Amino acid sequence: MKGIRDKVAIIGMGCTRFGELWDKSQGDLMLDACQEAVEDAGIETKDIQAAWVGTALGGLLGMRLARALKTEYIPITHVENLCATATDTLRQACYAVAAGVCEVALAVGFEKLKDSKYLIAGGFEPPESTKIEPILPPATSYALAANRYFYRYGIAPQEGKEVLAKIAVKNHHNGSLNKRAHFQREITVEQAVSAPMIAYPLGVYDCCGVSDGAAAAIVTTPELAKKYRDDYVLVKAIQLATGAYQRPLQTAGDFVHFEETVVAARRAYQEAGITDPRKEIDVAEVHDCFTITELITYEDLGFSPRGRAKEDVKAGAFELTGELPVNTDGGLKCFGHPFGASGLRMVYEIYKQLQGKADKRQVKDALPITSLALPVIHPCAASAFWAVGSS
Repeated sequence: MKGIRDKVAIIGMGCTRFGELWDKSQGDLMLDACQEAVEDAGIETKDIQAAWVGTALGGLLGMRLARALKTEYIPITHVENLCATATDTLRQACYAVAAGVCEVALAVGFEKLKDSKYLIAGGFEPPESTKIEPILPPATSYALAANRYFYRYGIAPQEGKEVLAKIAVKNHHNGSLNKRAHFQREITVEQAVSAPMIAYPLGVYDCCGVSDGAAAAIVTTPELAKKYRDDYVLVKAIQLATGAYQRPLQTAGDFVHFEETVVAARRAYQEAGITDPRKEIDVAEVHDCFTITELITYEDLGFSPRGRAKEDVKAGAFELTGELPVNTDGGLKCFGHPFGASGLRMVYEIYKQLQGKADKRQVKDALPITSLALPVIHPCAASAFWAVGSS
């Protein structure tokens, strides 16, 4: 497998604040994120030769981005891959640069949800539609996974809820240090455990918020990157694995791991040359749509042995000052989750960590060279992204 290792560099990124952005349109969000990315890269919009724009809501054309940025007939592709949408825009932009199709490419993801009728993830029709039953992720996937995980590994429900609560507390703490996060308030384990129930055992603080927001990245070749800045970020691997709902359809599905994540991570490890992720990775961003998702992902990525992630959570291994900090920006849990933007938001945090610009959230071991994990998980798709600093 040849891959794109060391063939692509990120030279600029932008990210809006996530939240209830009533005064912002879709175009405003794209423009804000892209302007920051362009300025960060030290280029002009006219230097962009191709772009990929992602939003999880169907029916939108690449023309939306062209109108927002006033581009002149460059190719713009609309990407939709639900929670993996933004990372997929980056994957396609990286592949285009690595293939020599273009030298400077833009990847952008956005979502405007708070003042729309699409307030839940997973349904392609509005909740009142009679065409299809809306899919409610807490009940249909993740609460089932939590209960099965507790049963499989002999974890008492109260202990399990407290473990999940510690993940929420960690992410709320990190989010409280982030001015762009949707939620910036710390919570306690007691608050998380006693919060109103959404779908047992997942309470309010086990679930991420639905947000508005956008994020963008400028990618180019490593040779050109050196002309723009010293602290560019090299892409070591980016992989996508898409399932066909095997887990709920097959009797062998165990509901205590996400096979798509396992496969994408394995391929990315191979491409990036990672053999011991727990020791080689300094900081990670993972898709925590629910606290149980983050817990299971620790094991899917090889950060924790199967059934043992609770021990690492209790020991604080994934906290900001722990052995392997995870979701240093607050994760989906606190930064928020505009479906089509989250993947690039995760890359944005790692980009800042690698440059030493993460402010109070800075992980000291992330400089000057680091590896990172960035899986974006959905029951049918997962992507994994790895990068290192430039020096």
